[in-house]
Amino acid sequence: MRPRGFDEEGPRATAGRPTVSDMGRGQVLAGAVTVAAVAGAALQHLGRTSGSTRSERLASLPGDGLVDRPLVITDHATTIEAPPSAVWPWLVQMGWGRGGWYTARWVDRLLFPANGAAADRIHPEWQGLAVGDRVLDGDPSTECSFVVADLEPEHHLVLHSRSHLPPALRDRVGAAIDWSWTFVLRDLGDGRTRFHFRTRARLSPWWLAAGYVGVLVPADHVMARQMLRGVAVRATARPPLLLAERSLVAR
Repeated sequence: MRPRGFDEEGPRATAGRPTVSDMGRGQVLAGAVTVAAVAGAALQHLGRTSGSTRSERLASLPGDGLVDRPLVITDHATTIEAPPSAVWPWLVQMGWGRGGWYTARWVDRLLFPANGAAADRIHPEWQGLAVGDRVLDGDPSTECSFVVADLEPEHHLVLHSRSHLPPALRDRVGAAIDWSWTFVLRDLGDGRTRFHFRTRARLSPWWLAAGYVGVLVPADHVMARQMLRGVAVRATARPPLLLAERSLVAR
């Protein structure tokens, strides 16, 4: 009888072979990696395309030429049960210290505590936006802002920025961002509006670009959808819808 642990090649021949438990752990690890990869791919897809159609993603929009060779392009869209004339006043007053970005209040408190609550009414004093105007995206001390690159009332608004990085990061490591936001309102002809929001961005160095793709692109699914929904809720509100009721709907 052959002693346990021996085979024809000698006593050490089985020592390096994987056991059943080793193979089980390997299968679990492979499965976890597969699930993570699939989930990551799904989040990337949602972060780049949620709500938009293929034809919308392929369409040429105003402002597309602002960012040369973009690393990331995202398209988000929704249909609003109101005409462009009811949506436009909410777009034109966006920005920090103005109407805000219409994300839910819990999002602002969690991620952007310095942001005030988004506007719940149209402000006449913020309706005169023009090409070349600066739209803040944070306290002026952050130096984060957009410049209005193009504007056609009730049709499109294009914002462009190269300042959405801390000055120290720009100065010390030469980090750079080139970033555009395009908002397009397409009249569906039946009292409704197709609201299309496109981002085009290019960043350097490579690690900053990787961080943007890995973190901010998936997050854009939440943030962009929040913005679209916030605009839709406001544009379709009818008296006597109260502020408290609007807040509940926008959560």
